[in-house]
Amino acid sequence: MSKNILLFCTLVLCVATSLGAKKSECIVGVTLLTRDVFYQELEKGMQEEAKAKGIKLRIQSAEKDLNLQTTQVENFVVQGVDALVICPVDSTGLETAIDRAKKAGIPVFTADIRAKDASVVCHIASDNRQGGRLGGEYLAKLVGYEGEVAIIDHPEVTSVQERVAGFKEAIARYSNMKIVDEPSAGGDRDKAMIVMQNMLLAHPKLKGVFAINDNTALGAMAALEAAGRQDVFIVGYDATPEAKQAIRKGGPLKADVIQYPAVIGRETIRTVASILEGQPVPLELPIATGIVDKESLGRE
Repeated sequence: MSKNILLFCTLVLCVATSLGAKKSECIVGVTLLTRDVFYQELEKGMQEEAKAKGIKLRIQSAEKDLNLQTTQVENFVVQGVDALVICPVDSTGLETAIDRAKKAGIPVFTADIRAKDASVVCHIASDNRQGGRLGGEYLAKLVGYEGEVAIIDHPEVTSVQERVAGFKEAIARYSNMKIVDEPSAGGDRDKAMIVMQNMLLAHPKLKGVFAINDNTALGAMAALEAAGRQDVFIVGYDATPEAKQAIRKGGPLKADVIQYPAVIGRETIRTVASILEGQPVPLELPIATGIVDKESLGRE
């Protein structure tokens, strides 16, 4: 018997046991990374699908605090939820908590951000590597396929690692382009502004920046505008309403990789429901990304 088939059979047995009391409603615990615009949309998608499936959600936010998220997972285990969805604060910090849930017979899913060194039933997220490639190709075109570009990173998060890997794949296709810096701003707008200011001093010939989320992109944009640098272009990631407005207005932020968090939320609950119904699911469910710029937004 293969490892995957054995895992599935084990999960079905655990779920069947947990539903042995014939509960009128399945309860799914959810711990979010935070409740910014992206996760509000993801939560909305979850709620819509849960209502359609007759599933009750208990949703909490860890607000980027690993200790808080660990406590939330442990509390859900004590409560005996039927399944658990985690949007990890730290991709490497939840192995013990996830193992505890699995030992209690609770199937665990990750959404948006992968949990490294921890085995889960299914990971549902944007195809971030594909998104990174889209961002890289767009930025390469903006700078004429030559010159210095940089990444404003957040390397602790696996989804960002995947975005950066995809971006680097795209840039590697062009021999006249070079990634000269990739400092971290932790996904924070104020830190990204400072990082961008420092990069302008260190790399006066810089032509483009890949920002790993929109807080980062908007912070970098503020630094460029304050410096009067109209010759440096930014491609961001997420396509939040504020970022879209900045793209429409014109300025350093030229385009954004767009994710579909409501789709991620809906597909996550559909996947959870499938397992609770004893149906097989894939180990990963990638959701395609797209790209928006001033032209495409003008057609909305």
